[in-house]
Amino acid sequence: MRRLLLVVILIVGAVVVLPAQTDSVQPPENLGVDGVPQIPAAVAETAGRYGNYRTAVLQDWNPERRQMLIATRFGDTAQLHLVNKPGGARTQLTFFADSVAGGRFHPHGGDYIVFVKDAGGGEWYQLYRYDIATRDITLLTDGKSRNILGVWSSGGERLAYMSTRRTGKDTDLWVINPAEPKSDRLLVKLEGGGWEPLDWSPDDMKILLQEGISINETYLWLVDTATGEKTALTPRDAKEKIAYGNAKFSKDGKGIYVTTDKDSEFLRLAYLDLASKQTKVLTGNIPWDVTKFDLSQDGKMIPFVANEDGVGKLHLLDTASGKERAVPKLPVGLIDDIRWHRNGRELGLVLDSARAQADCYSLDVATGKVERWTTSESAVNTSDFPEAELVHWKSFDGKMISGFLYRPPAKFTGKRPVLIDIHGGPEAQWHPSFLGRLNYFLNEKGIAVIFPNVRGSTGYGKTSSLLDNGFLREDTYKDINALFDWIATRADLDPERVAVMGGSYGGHMTLAVSTFYSERIRCSIDVVGISNLVTFLEHTEAYRRDLRRVEYGDERDPKMRQFLERIAPMNNIEKIRKPMFVIAGKNDPRVPVSESEQIVGALKKQGTPVWYLMAKDEGHGFKKKQNQDFQFYAEILFLDKFLLN
Repeated sequence: MRRLLLVVILIVGAVVVLPAQTDSVQPPENLGVDGVPQIPAAVAETAGRYGNYRTAVLQDWNPERRQMLIATRFGDTAQLHLVNKPGGARTQLTFFADSVAGGRFHPHGGDYIVFVKDAGGGEWYQLYRYDIATRDITLLTDGKSRNILGVWSSGGERLAYMSTRRTGKDTDLWVINPAEPKSDRLLVKLEGGGWEPLDWSPDDMKILLQEGISINETYLWLVDTATGEKTALTPRDAKEKIAYGNAKFSKDGKGIYVTTDKDSEFLRLAYLDLASKQTKVLTGNIPWDVTKFDLSQDGKMIPFVANEDGVGKLHLLDTASGKERAVPKLPVGLIDDIRWHRNGRELGLVLDSARAQADCYSLDVATGKVERWTTSESAVNTSDFPEAELVHWKSFDGKMISGFLYRPPAKFTGKRPVLIDIHGGPEAQWHPSFLGRLNYFLNEKGIAVIFPNVRGSTGYGKTSSLLDNGFLREDTYKDINALFDWIATRADLDPERVAVMGGSYGGHMTLAVSTFYSERIRCSIDVVGISNLVTFLEHTEAYRRDLRRVEYGDERDPKMRQFLERIAPMNNIEKIRKPMFVIAGKNDPRVPVSESEQIVGALKKQGTPVWYLMAKDEGHGFKKKQNQDFQFYAEILFLDKFLLN
């Protein structure tokens, strides 16, 4: 979900190339443009540097060397690179038109890498093997189905992964030795799209498998790697719906470490004994979600990240004593992709803060030494970018809602116009992180930006995450209406100049707010948004349809269908009276492009001003630099015209 949020914040790392001798920015040939006026070249010349920056995301450690595998962008899309030492040069390995979604070293020797890539944003991912010595690339999967990179066996020769190869919608568990592609075999047939392999037992006789029903309901299974027989590890008849997050076998194989909200509002790190099925909570003193963790090679230490009101805090747990070890203070923001090196003392992680884009670091747990491995470039000095301010407001029913406010520099006086940016998911949360191009609107246009975490967001307990499900959907729209009221109480914010935007589910929220609270905004920007939850559920890819019904409601139920049709922005089109900018990808498997096309067509018909961008080579949000560029410049023009004037 965090990577989806990057779509909402106008996406990172782009440099526009302007045709010679022209006074306007030309759209890429795969980008359909409707209603967007010509963009003056001066817009790109002024704002372009805010898109001229990179990020780096940790993928893996080389098992034999002190070397990181990272993903970063030097061309049009993010590709795999190697970094040989802290601050070392980045050596590019892959060179595709589409982004590489992830990569892992072969645990024995690091002689090859298995990576994942799709085509055109369709998310029909394929697994590939990259041989370090020869640089040859071998396709490991069928080239057609959706395949999800899983986990290496403890022995290091086999890889468990998920594939829709059998039916096109069910994600089955497969096992392959990537060095021998013909070894690929279906281990167990499964129903539904919410399955994921988490770990192998130390003796490689079992695979720990997760079954996801919803953000609040998951189950754990053990799969026999010889026969494919699966055995339930967590009860299905429990009165309480329980979520289990990441899980790993203990080094003796007698139990698993797992994050779970069993008997709690929050995901806590716990130890589950396989013989007794008893659970021991390890982080009961932390009243926040434990979002991620890793286990050291010797099983003696667990680094984990707690999400404390949207801010990531790193902890280090000694498994023998159950006590925490001291860790150095890190910048306030988001901590992601924590991963142990096999040397047993270095932890790799990614840090992302308001004043620094995502970069890779290492922490020596023995000495406390923190080293920066990547220093991603930026054309703009980020050291003075505004920090996020945690704010709260009371909603219609008395519930307190929180979010993060970024204020423009002090040079902008008087009441400032406001851009409300709503995250996707909805099972997600906005964290105080690097804003990318949105910093242009803050620093150059004086627009304040607010990221609300409305009810239904994660990070505030499972009860809160359920408050927008099914028939409660309208309550989360009302949280934004309450935010409008809060803005009106602020001496520094202008309630008469407010725009709303969002991507994916945030796009749906944008459409809903534009529908039911049209009089409170100047304009809106909908990025790959849902215009009708019924048509969305009927047309989203089959492998994810049932998972979404748990959140939004089952459109096959007559009462639910009637409710969803009643609140659909598409069915209340006459209420949308303010200008709207719609952005979509033709190959989007999550929110079909038809959701955007139908709202654009209806707005045109009734005469509401609407701009439309549709990329033929993108899916759920723009990933290609040239498309991101044009989207950004068009958004500048749109807000200049409809918010600031």
